[in-house]
Amino acid sequence: MSDSQLADWRQHALKLESEINKVVVGQESPVRLITTAIFARGHVLLEGDVGVGKTTLLRAFTRGIGGGYQRIEGTIDLMPNDLIYHTYLGEDGRPHVSPGPLLAQGEDLSVFFFNEINRARPQVHSLLLRVMAERTLSAFNKEYVFPHMLVFADRNQVEREETFEIPSAARDRFMMEIPILVPSDENILESLIFDTRFHNVDALVEQVQPDILQFDKLNDVASNIQKTVKASDTLRRYALNLWLATKAPAQYGVKIDGVDINRLVIAGASPRGMAMMMRAARVNAWLNDREAVVPEDIHTVFHETIAHRLVFSPVYEMRRTAIARELLSKIIHVISAP
Repeated sequence: MSDSQLADWRQHALKLESEINKVVVGQESPVRLITTAIFARGHVLLEGDVGVGKTTLLRAFTRGIGGGYQRIEGTIDLMPNDLIYHTYLGEDGRPHVSPGPLLAQGEDLSVFFFNEINRARPQVHSLLLRVMAERTLSAFNKEYVFPHMLVFADRNQVEREETFEIPSAARDRFMMEIPILVPSDENILESLIFDTRFHNVDALVEQVQPDILQFDKLNDVASNIQKTVKASDTLRRYALNLWLATKAPAQYGVKIDGVDINRLVIAGASPRGMAMMMRAARVNAWLNDREAVVPEDIHTVFHETIAHRLVFSPVYEMRRTAIARELLSKIIHVISAP
């Protein structure tokens, strides 16, 4: 792929962001991070309260990139087969089988949204994670392939009853965990309450220009971005030091009030996690029309690609969100950037 073709794709990516920001207001940072994940071909966990617009955001992105969109709700009685097929009684009184959400779009499945994934049983997580890793599924004596699928999932973080926490190995399959917060701008809040165009999600999503990107070309574009955007030797060493600091922050002089830093981290970022961080950093550099990664590109994606991979001592797990943010901020502060 030529430089001019990659430049054209960059303009399309920025056009997509512009379209999304017209209908999902006050979420410029999450929009950029989701765009980054799309071009880095990484699955995403979404973090946020109920009603902050996660579904609207994903539907808007799907309209802009094309392909099929499917969604499933996590429930305590959801079984792995529910992702693959539905059974029902037909008008003839006989049982029939129809494709479930994973199979309904075939190879054109572009975005799969698992709402409240931690309400589903671990058996369901296991199936989904295998599909995420391999992008294939065996069913009905046939092999199904999902070459263009990205999985987005969110967790119910309010209720604790009838939920199953996603284990660290499962969280590590997601490239990013992106927070979707209520906007702080009071003018935006007033618009969300009183501007009726935000009350009809279907009509709102239809305002996004369709098929700005070609979803079935994204894998090739992503591969070319990774080959084209370079990382210098000093940048590589910097990334390595950041990684080592997530494993042993005390050795790098990191301190957090009220936390025994020597007992905090059970496991730092994984090799997969750091590789995904660099994939995302290269895409961020590309979106900013840079030919090489700079520390700012890593800083932009560092928290979202690393925080959910850290494993803390049980005594600190209940405060993991706040502690992880402070820990990673201090690691960036103490590790000298080139």
